[in-house]
Amino acid sequence: MAVIEITDGSIKAGDEIHIKGHTSDFRQKVHSMQIEHEKVEMAEPGQSIGVKMEEPVRANDLVYKAV
Repeated sequence: MAVIEITDGSIKAGDEIHIKGHTSDFRQKVHSMQIEHEKVEMAEPGQSIGVKMEEPVRANDLVYKAV
């Protein structure tokens, strides 16, 4: 599980994200996300979401919305 802070744009269930860090570099689809343990379909700047990760991630990894 990872907590992702949305700083620009929006993200919704079904979007693909790219995780990039010192030892991380992979893409995955956002199957579901939560805010405060409540399932949500979309998040906007200023919100922090919880997303289940398919691979290990580390603090300070960057997350980009794949286009």
